[in-house]
Amino acid sequence: MVYRARREMSNRTLGLTGGMNRPTMEDVAERAKVSRALVSLVINDSPQVSDEKRRSVLRAAQELGYRPNLMARILAQQRTHTIGVLVDDFRNPFFGEVVDGIEAEAAEHGLRVLILNGHRDAGRELDAVETFLQLRVEGMALVGARLGDDDLARAGAAAPCVMVASGTVHPGADSVGTDDRRGAELAVEHLASLGHTRIVHMDGGRNASAAKRRAGYESGMRAAGLDKLIDVRPAGDDEADALAVIDDLLAADVPPTAIFAFNDLLAAGALNRLADADMAVPGDVSLVGFDNTFISALRHLSLTTVNQPKLDMGRLAVRTLLERLSDGAGRPIRHTLAPELVLRGTTGPPANGSPRHR
Repeated sequence: MVYRARREMSNRTLGLTGGMNRPTMEDVAERAKVSRALVSLVINDSPQVSDEKRRSVLRAAQELGYRPNLMARILAQQRTHTIGVLVDDFRNPFFGEVVDGIEAEAAEHGLRVLILNGHRDAGRELDAVETFLQLRVEGMALVGARLGDDDLARAGAAAPCVMVASGTVHPGADSVGTDDRRGAELAVEHLASLGHTRIVHMDGGRNASAAKRRAGYESGMRAAGLDKLIDVRPAGDDEADALAVIDDLLAADVPPTAIFAFNDLLAAGALNRLADADMAVPGDVSLVGFDNTFISALRHLSLTTVNQPKLDMGRLAVRTLLERLSDGAGRPIRHTLAPELVLRGTTGPPANGSPRHR
């Protein structure tokens, strides 16, 4: 009996009296002693209502726990004021920082944001896109997505799409990204300028940006006259992918003196494995990441890395969607932002000879 009384009290507080029945505009009108039409004007923020009536209606709505029927409003206006954001992998802080920019810009334009995780799987990305379309989003920002051209073309035919940090250009969508190839070249140029010649690249595997960063590493090595020492090791894009690669490198007869990792997560995994092997960074091995996520600036990492302007990318993605919604179909919009090298504590000149095994 006590539990039932508490539940009923909670239901009344939340406006859920009468089982699952929710309070309606008629309920608010009755409580405020006004017409339903006036309640509708207040809910839609009409300037045609006096301050006194507005306060009365809002007070009644709060007391009853009334919430506007969003779907009814969507059907009436034929607008959702909502964008869908598909994120490749929530575990990577890079994507979270891009989403911060998306949310900030969307809020300034009165847009809601729906976010779904692709779990680094193209099939689940397709499911997420279908969910967005069923919810009638006005546009989609696909952050690091792995969708192919055909799937993206079908999605773009249903709603405007902007690819963010995808590493590739798709004919059926606008795009916002960083010059991945140039960023990788910056990493190699820095390591070569310190005197490193045995520079290994831990590749990003199936990640959408891997090909361009690999190409940048190779062009950087050739520009430094190190084309015969190009060494790309298949890895991946999170911490665990670094473990076996580092073990193989340390077991080599002539280990590298520097490593350029596909991203900061991979670099963090490499740093942990090197510490396990009692290797000093940068004393024995220099290390460079990519993305400049917040973890790279943590004191115990202090990772030299390539910065992507993540907040700017997110904001620009929303502005690109708004431009497409305003102007309609046309040639794809391409925004490519410049990377920057951020120097921290994981790079330095090579030690004399090969890295020592202590």
